[in-house]
Amino acid sequence: MPFFPVIAVILASAAQAGAEPPIVVRGLPWAPFISPMGEPFRAGVTGDDPFARWFHQADRDRDGMLTADEMHADAERFFAILDSNHDGEIDPEELDIYESEIAPEVQINSRWKRSPQEAAEAEPVKHHDRGDRKRRRVDDYVDGYQLHGLQGAARYGLLNLPEPVAGADADFNRGTSLDEFRRAATNRFQLLDSKREGRLTLQGLEMRLPTRPSASSHVTRSKEEEADTRVGLPFPQKD
Repeated sequence: MPFFPVIAVILASAAQAGAEPPIVVRGLPWAPFISPMGEPFRAGVTGDDPFARWFHQADRDRDGMLTADEMHADAERFFAILDSNHDGEIDPEELDIYESEIAPEVQINSRWKRSPQEAAEAEPVKHHDRGDRKRRRVDDYVDGYQLHGLQGAARYGLLNLPEPVAGADADFNRGTSLDEFRRAATNRFQLLDSKREGRLTLQGLEMRLPTRPSASSHVTRSKEEEADTRVGLPFPQKD
């Protein structure tokens, strides 16, 4: 092909590409949604809502409401994914795969881990309003989060559960059975269903989603907000 026609084709293709509207990714790569049972959902395409995708997936009959049975079914589905050797238990090796590969966001304080040398070199910062009574290091706030604030999956989910899968191990034997996972699903549904209505709606759960603080802001809470009201109340009593 002659040289000039080739150049013309290239320029025409570039002009056509330049005429296309820019792709705007609305999903937030820093913030997956982590379901009450610990499954991560991330934005994969423009305009994707990971939280809504989880809800509609768990809402098996598509009636806009999530029931305890549907929560159980969703838990069993995810359990089958985690139980890779199909022995009916999430063992320590499978838990390590979950924490390191499937949902590394659940790793507690991973963003704050420092070497001894880095810790020794960190400069303390004096609070003028407190005089010499207390000093706080610069890295008490990382990316807007408080060092002693929400941890792990709690930053991306509906409940204050830093590690939702390991948290289902009720007898602390380093293995989570399907029965334990089901019971955890029941307990977590009851925590979310604070009004004891027997169902959860997308709009109602959206109010429980945590918000990410500004990277340059220090998060302060009033006395009324010091306690995390998303979890910690006694489990509802059986009827």
